[in-house]
Amino acid sequence: MKELVGRIVRALVDFPEEVEIQENEGTTMTLLQIRVSKEDVGKLIGKKGKNISALRIIVAGAGKGRRYMVEVLEENRPPPRNEHLQHDRDPGIDRASDGEGVRHQGWPERQDGEDE
Repeated sequence: MKELVGRIVRALVDFPEEVEIQENEGTTMTLLQIRVSKEDVGKLIGKKGKNISALRIIVAGAGKGRRYMVEVLEENRPPPRNEHLQHDRDPGIDRASDGEGVRHQGWPERQDGEDE
């Protein structure tokens, strides 16, 4: 699968020599992480995400029953916020790594005496 994705991605970008694909196999699925040059990220994703969506559909169809997740890694960009947070029992509060609670907008405040 890594070779198929590499061939497709290299055909889409301007700097094919900078394409890196890492394949991480888990018990239930395989994660394909794609890294391209900074200039090529937009070409890989495409307008309104059409290129990356098409690539994910191809990977799902070629997977032969195995689940695959395709992820585009961007350089100099922190990981998504949810990877740094531990979820509290209150769905409206996330606990950051420093232990401070962060209330999401739109979640109602918890009233004293409410069950968790």
